[in-house]
Amino acid sequence: MKLSLMAAFAFTALLVTGCKVQTSMQGTSAELQSIFPKGQLGPAENFTGRAWNIGLVANDSTYNTVVGNVYFEPGARSNWHIHPAGQILIITDGIGYHQIKGQPRQTIKKGDVVKCPPNVMHWHGASPESGMQQMYIISNTEKGIVQWLHPVSDEEYSTGAQ
Repeated sequence: MKLSLMAAFAFTALLVTGCKVQTSMQGTSAELQSIFPKGQLGPAENFTGRAWNIGLVANDSTYNTVVGNVYFEPGARSNWHIHPAGQILIITDGIGYHQIKGQPRQTIKKGDVVKCPPNVMHWHGASPESGMQQMYIISNTEKGIVQWLHPVSDEEYSTGAQ
């Protein structure tokens, strides 16, 4: 009985939000299904290409946590950057890349969870063929939120070379 009630709630939530159930289509660049509004276009000094951000949980002294959603258009990516307390990414749609300085570039996709350690230089963004959406969680914001660095070069983006 509880499982049926949960399934009915999930189906109703999909109908109310207008979300579509999407099956995986390997090798295609199907349009991403958005959970949250696109938000504001990210500043060109922090991103290559077009990345859209919307804050979902504002920083405060009770939770000391920031949560938001970023939609990267195909080929868009963040600059190299550092989070003093680290960052958690939850990939909610699409395919992209994540790289920690000194490590190989990783392909990330819907359903992946990425932990960016504190004070470690990294970048993330969409693949050339597909957009990518991610939720980000930054806790312990009293240590700072983000330090933006230099852009990811085309070579770093395409091959993961550093």
